[in-house]
Amino acid sequence: MATFEVEQSEGMRWIRVDLDDDDCRTERGALNHMVGSVKMDVPLPSLRGMWVSLFSNESVLRPRYVGTGTVYLDSTLGGYHSFPISNGDRWILDTHCFWASDGEVQLKIHREPVLTALWAGEGLLWYKTALVGDGQVVLAVDGPVEEITLENDRLVTDGPFVVAHTAGITLRMRRPARSLWSHWLSGQRLSYSYEGTGRLLLCTVPYWRRRMERERRLPATME
Repeated sequence: MATFEVEQSEGMRWIRVDLDDDDCRTERGALNHMVGSVKMDVPLPSLRGMWVSLFSNESVLRPRYVGTGTVYLDSTLGGYHSFPISNGDRWILDTHCFWASDGEVQLKIHREPVLTALWAGEGLLWYKTALVGDGQVVLAVDGPVEEITLENDRLVTDGPFVVAHTAGITLRMRRPARSLWSHWLSGQRLSYSYEGTGRLLLCTVPYWRRRMERERRLPATME
């Protein structure tokens, strides 16, 4: 299997992928540079994947790197979270969170229910990347990640802070308060409610450099 390491310098973080007659998949446009006998190709998506690409911000074209050598991916002020998945697991990733994975990991497509997509502001069709297989996965995240296990329980967040969850958990958009009056008085918007049994990866606090980067962009978007 490919090995993934997080390297950092001057507040920037990036992923180094070591290949030994192996292969890996990455997000589209993620390559910075590579060393050794490594070749890149782009497997064509299925007809369904091509259809999804017309209505989704989630890329279905993920380059594959094959051979022996080292692949360096682009750096960020945010961070990365690496974790293993096993056969029998199905992980659903939040939009734009996939960064890299072993070649043994299969990339699938997951669609959220129409009402959930509408209330979340994602339009009628909200497609996400789903992962199955056995291998290592790397997610692009804003800060440290905490794993939470639910047993017939619920996790409520004020925003899309769950970067990945297993298939036994369902996402719904709900009011955090019981009544409309309390909801209005609380000043809270609709919350993301994750319900069921399974595992979640939660990222609520960004790295400070990432937060500063976002806050500097706000005045420009408000002009």
